[in-house]
Amino acid sequence: MKIVRSKYIPKGYKYITFASWMFARPNAIISDKDYNHESIHERQYYEMLIIFFLIWYVLEFLIRFVCNGFQWKKAYRGISFESEAYENDDNLSYLKERKHYAWFKYI
Repeated sequence: MKIVRSKYIPKGYKYITFASWMFARPNAIISDKDYNHESIHERQYYEMLIIFFLIWYVLEFLIRFVCNGFQWKKAYRGISFESEAYENDDNLSYLKERKHYAWFKYI
C-alpha cells in the first residue's frame, strides 16, 4: 500500500484508505496496528471491486446513522468493514489467515 501524506484528511481521522493508497495526515505516526487496519480495508476494497465497496460502505453508514439516532461515531464503528478492521487490527498476521469476505459476519 502506498502512503500519501495529505492535510486534507477530515477532522477526527488520522488516515483514510482508498484502494491501494493510504492517505495520512502529514504529522501522523503510522503504527503497525494502524497500517494493519488500513490493509484490511485495502483487501475489502478489492474483494468488492472498489466501486461496490464504496456503495456498500455509504449505504451501510446511512442505515446505521439513522438506526443509531444520528450518532456519527456509532454509525461509523458499526459498519461491517470497520467492525472487522477494528476487531482484528491488533493481529498482524490476520491478513494471512483471513477468509474472503470475512467482513460479512459483522453485518
